[in-house]
Amino acid sequence: MYWMEFLTVALVHLLAVASPGPDFALVVRESVTAGQRNGSWTALGVGSGILLHVAYSLLGIGLIVSQSIVLFNLFKWLAAAYLIYLGVQALRARPAVVTDLAAGAPVVARSARRAFVTGFITNGLNPKATLFFLSLFTVVIDPHTPLVVQALYGVYLTFATTLWFCLVAWLFSRARVRAGFARMGHWFDRVTGAVLIGLGVRLAVSEIA
Repeated sequence: MYWMEFLTVALVHLLAVASPGPDFALVVRESVTAGQRNGSWTALGVGSGILLHVAYSLLGIGLIVSQSIVLFNLFKWLAAAYLIYLGVQALRARPAVVTDLAAGAPVVARSARRAFVTGFITNGLNPKATLFFLSLFTVVIDPHTPLVVQALYGVYLTFATTLWFCLVAWLFSRARVRAGFARMGHWFDRVTGAVLIGLGVRLAVSEIA
């Protein structure tokens, strides 16, 4: 009965998750510099952030945030500041050890917890994700759809997001891919940092659509 609605949700989500953004940049950077393990934990953090968006969409809190300019701007500036912070940290990265990258060994030792939390916060504080899920649960999904079914949609969205970014982590942690990045050394970190800072600034000055 809800298959067509589910397929619509899945298609819209696929187009959104495949679009490069802060989550993608973060998972790629973590995978290249710290290996698949840390990249996968970051992906799990990003996927878990989806549960947060789904939860407040179901509770209607997202509607309150979207209708309050003050709350939305506060949320937006927090997210922008965090992205800029991540970008600055990336810009300060030391040159990579080429032999370690070529051998496929992690260059930077980071805890799984830190990787997970970074992924979770990056996704959870993204106001564009807030508006996306709010739109998804108010426009695409029929309001009369049972909450249990909507919650199942949320579980799927979490799983699909996690799987996608785990695949990204796997790809960018391959020895051949990392060996290619080894020639660029710490410049890759710096480019990624500039991208994150750019995304943060763009987010900070953006208006509610």
